[in-house]
Amino acid sequence: MTASSHWRGHPIYWDGERWRYQDNHQPTVGNERNCGECGKARTPQGHDGCLGTLPGVRNACCGHGHQAEAYVQFASGRELRGQEALRFFNSLVENPGMMWPRPVKWGWREIGEGS
Repeated sequence: MTASSHWRGHPIYWDGERWRYQDNHQPTVGNERNCGECGKARTPQGHDGCLGTLPGVRNACCGHGHQAEAYVQFASGRELRGQEALRFFNSLVENPGMMWPRPVKWGWREIGEGS
């Protein structure tokens, strides 16, 4: 059985030696791709392109189209995962004074309207 997963929103598999993209079989190492959900590249600082640098946040991931993989790790040690993380990202867009102007909604397919 072949192990499979996702890397930045792209399906990948383990060939016994390295992880490869399922669509073209190239190794993931040395073949960085933009996000498979929004298409944005990482920032020069290495952050997800759709998130940028978030004040007070140590690490964050948009989930790249997979709600359960989204997370926020605050400098205080508090963490949000999955739908809670996506709601946090959306709250920043809904309150534009809190951060950069990005007209993006994260996880809209998973969260749904009115959630």
